Amino acid sequence: MSATGLEVFDRTLQITNVWLDDLMNELGWTDRQRAYHALRSVLHVLRDRLPVNVAAHLSSQLPLLIRGMFFEGWQPARTPVRERTAEEFLAHIADAFVLDLESDPRQVVRGVAAVLEKHVSPGEMEKVRGVLPASIRELLGPGPSGG
Repeated sequence: MSATGLEVFDRTLQITNVWLDDLMNELGWTDRQRAYHALRSVLHVLRDRLPVNVAAHLSSQLPLLIRGMFFEGWQPARTPVRERTAEEFLAHIADAFVLDLESDPRQVVRGVAAVLEKHVSPGEMEKVRGVLPASIRELLGPGPSGG
């Protein structure tokens, strides 16, 4: 029996929960709300550093619910933002977790990147990495091929 009455909604809820479970496993967390907050925060900071076409292509591989989260509050005319260093990237994640002193922004970014690597095509992740400055690419980790 359908939980929502619509197959597409049931499926996106199921897939979103898989992504959150994967993120909780990556980070060693048990709090789904915290994982949602981490995923949302990193996706927003990443999105704002991507050219519009790359952000749009990445979004096409996100589950419907996560895609909506990805685009929430987006102002494409203001992207990509000028601040492009790893320190600036991490500062935004730290700001999002200002009340959560146990979260390490670098680990949060790596965890979300690992989930993206698992669920988004390697070619798409290569495109994302290819438009980012080297210091932000390093934050995301080496990718599945190690390079």
